[in-house]
Amino acid sequence: MSTGVDGVPDTLAAGRALLDPALRAAVGTLPESMSRIVGHHFGWWDEHGAPVEAPAGKAIRPNLVLLSARAVGADAEAALPAAVAVELVHNFSLLHDDVMDGDLTRRHRPTAWRVFGSGAAILAGDALLTLAADVLTASGHPAAMSGLQELNSTVLNLVDGQSADMSFERRSDVALPECLTMVSAKTASLLGCSCALGASFGGAGPERAQRLRRFGTRLGLAFQLVDDLLGIWGDPEVTGKPVHSDLRNRKKSLPVVAALNSGTAAGGELAELYERATELSEKDAVRAAELVTEAGGREWCLQRVERCEREAHEQLRLADPAPEVAAELSGLTRMLTSRKY
Repeated sequence: MSTGVDGVPDTLAAGRALLDPALRAAVGTLPESMSRIVGHHFGWWDEHGAPVEAPAGKAIRPNLVLLSARAVGADAEAALPAAVAVELVHNFSLLHDDVMDGDLTRRHRPTAWRVFGSGAAILAGDALLTLAADVLTASGHPAAMSGLQELNSTVLNLVDGQSADMSFERRSDVALPECLTMVSAKTASLLGCSCALGASFGGAGPERAQRLRRFGTRLGLAFQLVDDLLGIWGDPEVTGKPVHSDLRNRKKSLPVVAALNSGTAAGGELAELYERATELSEKDAVRAAELVTEAGGREWCLQRVERCEREAHEQLRLADPAPEVAAELSGLTRMLTSRKY
């Protein structure tokens, strides 16, 4: 398997090839009413059940499970049930997020709620959450029950983070530390859980699993910081979202919150834009992006990404992974933190 940044696509493709048959088999056990929605969400077929060739995601979280198992000396297959469970939980959250955010597209296709209705999409998300627990417990792996507790705890973190994120929309006084806490719960916790589950299913002891969890958590925070930068300055052809979409939605992402808390004139003007009762025009969104930069929000995010990347590499080193896998995880980290915006 290829290593380093240049080999990351090969690493992800190999993980996807291992994951997909098991993921499809798990989804196939759902009632037809739910599997039809889930299959559309995953890009396997259209709303009528006809097969399609839609772009799939990179499967970052299940790949972290598989790589973490290999990092501690096990075969990736040993952690396959955990990888499937993590991917199911992630997509449970996506189905619900799309409903709550009113997003019309995901990966350039209509979202499940838009095709099947919000109630059906919520139920499909619930079905995936239940299925994730079933996959873990049915595996019979010695780490299955502790893994289920780990996953359930992470789901509570996800819910808490999403709740905080929604509450920020109604507030004008969001502080940067609480925004970081929200991101740690909503995004970073599942990446950390993915690494810990992979290590546990690979037979690692608690200390080594904890090191890999910390690696995943720091990577998760860096990942979200870059996502937030992409949400303002990303290329729509890459992100699948219109440019400045987060600003037009008045999303209090990390660069925005950093700017709002900067104590600068630009931060004050940005606050005035965000507090308007009317919808932001494209001209307003362009100005808001300029203000985030002028207030230092973009630069703060860039520096924080570098810091989180350094911390992730240090935790990975302390976990003492197999050299080949260390290179693959390092390459994945660099890829995720160097996405262009």
